Amino acid sequence: MKIIVPMAGRGSRLRPHTLTVPKPLIPVAGRPIVHRLVSDIARVLGEPIDEIAFVLGDPAFFGDDVEENLTALAEGLGAKASIYRQDQPLGTGHAIMCAKDSLSGPAVIAYADTLIRADFNLDKEADAVIWVKQVEQPEAYGVVKLNDKKQIEELVEKPKEFVSDLAVIGIYYFKDVSVLKNELQFVLDNNIINGGEYQINDGIKRMMADGKVFVTGKVDEWMDCGNKNVTVETNARMLGFLQKDDEKLVSDSVVLENSKIISPCYIGENVTLKNVTIGPNVSVGDGCTIEDASIKNSLIQTQTIIKNATLDNAMIGNNAIYDGNFTTVSIGDYSVLE
Repeated sequence: MKIIVPMAGRGSRLRPHTLTVPKPLIPVAGRPIVHRLVSDIARVLGEPIDEIAFVLGDPAFFGDDVEENLTALAEGLGAKASIYRQDQPLGTGHAIMCAKDSLSGPAVIAYADTLIRADFNLDKEADAVIWVKQVEQPEAYGVVKLNDKKQIEELVEKPKEFVSDLAVIGIYYFKDVSVLKNELQFVLDNNIINGGEYQINDGIKRMMADGKVFVTGKVDEWMDCGNKNVTVETNARMLGFLQKDDEKLVSDSVVLENSKIISPCYIGENVTLKNVTIGPNVSVGDGCTIEDASIKNSLIQTQTIIKNATLDNAMIGNNAIYDGNFTTVSIGDYSVLE
């Protein structure tokens, strides 16, 4: 089994946090988004992963440190890491084809801007599986239309009239991903463009027209990391799941001085809390110092200093200094507010 992870986008909706760190590497509940996504997919599949192929963007942004990080992630799951580059933002179908040398055999394709919680048996008799989640406002999503056999017969993007409430979440399984590869090659060769880009859906629609059987795989939870507010919300939801799983969330190296932690919270290594009430739903990365503060529903990265703060629904980057009385803030890496 292979996992293909297109992650070349710059994550502009999550700026300023993605100005210095690629969005898939931003930690949520103490672990980078792409690490959680790939590990959860591997757990759901329940079988060895042979290769994980990552499609990255500009080497000036996705540099050697990113390659090393992703290689360690793959090897930690017993898989070979393959690194590809998408030099132009030409769409999902184009991104997948950048990894064409890895497009053979059974594979999962997963876009690295979402997190899931799922526990089900994958239907490997079908030619392909599209993960979906039931949503309340299907008109805001791409959805699947099912036939009377519960097979997918159509993909509909943001339907104005009700088609179904099963939204496509951006994770796919192909029994033989080379079939998708061939169809996407046709899309590229014939310049089939939608929304100014080459789309995976055009390859999938060609597979369906050829009689390939697509079914749904349903997830229990689907969590977005598209912008600051939803990322903070996703952090809170993930902390709740990890607490139920009895995962250790507070490091033994945390220094507490006249401070209180209200669960669930993730507190990393070598964090100092002085005169602080923190939680619920807060993640604090390694090496932070927080003094004279009350913080809840917030996401704070590494090596940051916070003083004299009352924070709620805040996101603060790495190596920042924040001293002030604003409540809802979004501060990128290396920022100073005193």
